[in-house]
Amino acid sequence: MTAPALEAIFREEWPRAVAILARVLGDLALAEDAVQDAFAKALERWPRDGTPRSPGAWIVTTARNRAIDRIRRERTFARKAELLARLEVISTDEDADVSTIPDDRLALVFTCCHPALAVDARIALTLREVGGLATNGIARAFLVAEPTMAQRLVRAKRRLRETGIPFRIPPDEVLPERVADVLRVLYLVFNEGYAATTGDELVRRDLCAEAIRLAKLLCVLLPDEPEALGLLALLLLQDSRRDARIAPDGELVLLADQDRSLWDRDEIGEGLHVLRRAESFRRPGPYQLQAAIAAGHAEGTDLATIAAVYDALVAVDPSPVARLNRAVAIALAGDAETGLALVDELEGLDGYPYRHAARADLLRRLGRAEEAAESYRTALALTDNAPERRFLERRLAELGRSGEHREQPSG
Repeated sequence: MTAPALEAIFREEWPRAVAILARVLGDLALAEDAVQDAFAKALERWPRDGTPRSPGAWIVTTARNRAIDRIRRERTFARKAELLARLEVISTDEDADVSTIPDDRLALVFTCCHPALAVDARIALTLREVGGLATNGIARAFLVAEPTMAQRLVRAKRRLRETGIPFRIPPDEVLPERVADVLRVLYLVFNEGYAATTGDELVRRDLCAEAIRLAKLLCVLLPDEPEALGLLALLLLQDSRRDARIAPDGELVLLADQDRSLWDRDEIGEGLHVLRRAESFRRPGPYQLQAAIAAGHAEGTDLATIAAVYDALVAVDPSPVARLNRAVAIALAGDAETGLALVDELEGLDGYPYRHAARADLLRRLGRAEEAAESYRTALALTDNAPERRFLERRLAELGRSGEHREQPSG
């Protein structure tokens, strides 16, 4: 088995296996360690023996056995007996169809998003356990050092265990107050797939698909929650552009330059349908408004109207990123000077590469090449994704060529 094939199985089966083991054991750290052991064994055996008929079932069964080994070594007798008894409910059939096992991934999301954890810990833990992101990728997303993020994850898992937080979807009476954090987490999982923080690929389709799948499950669970519907609509509309965002040579293509014939019309149709359902509740929120903006792009709405929707978005979500997007929308609608002034007023985004890239683009449009180049270099220093780096490097090179042309004698 090739390394890419094993990685694909890891991305698909990691959250499923962790969720199954965590539900049974009530210990997320132990579940993760056991599943990690199982994948290490797969890396050793599968290239030699071949891929099992049901990779997911093999991972779950092997993780179960590794958990038993760990429990026998590390636990006191009373705790050991309890956990070993719990593991008896997991099938030992390595060829079983894992689709017949109850899907615990949404319960895993709610557990990771429990209010007993700090907000950043909830998000980081879900990105790790549900999204399957490596610790270094999560650290980059949070703009912290990898050892810092590793310790944060360890503390979060310990907190879950010590407080006895149940592994379940919350009961109806507390469900609404827990939804906001879950929506935020799913949005961040999708964003990591939509524009990966690191690596050679711009898009991680697996993460986008997982976020959409979980958002759909959440909408089934909460059919009358308009923001859950708004988030699903937003993800579908954004994801519909994925094939047009990458050129055949793997390079990044901006929205304005995309071939719209490559947009997924079925996904756009589904997103618009879900958005109309959300809007029927007449309780607008930030995800619905972002979905309305994405719908405007899909339907060819003029840029001035889209910029006006950003005004409504900033009214309910005055975050620096929302204000940055509004500034860019105003600039693209024809007022680059105002857009640049709004970007320059922003605080708290010094380490955010898209702020510097947006500023560079506006300066370029205004003919201020030297300042634009400086902002492009700042954005480049903050960017780890290869296609995004190449895009910024091309912009810098174009500015350099235009500067050389202006400096040539006139005759």
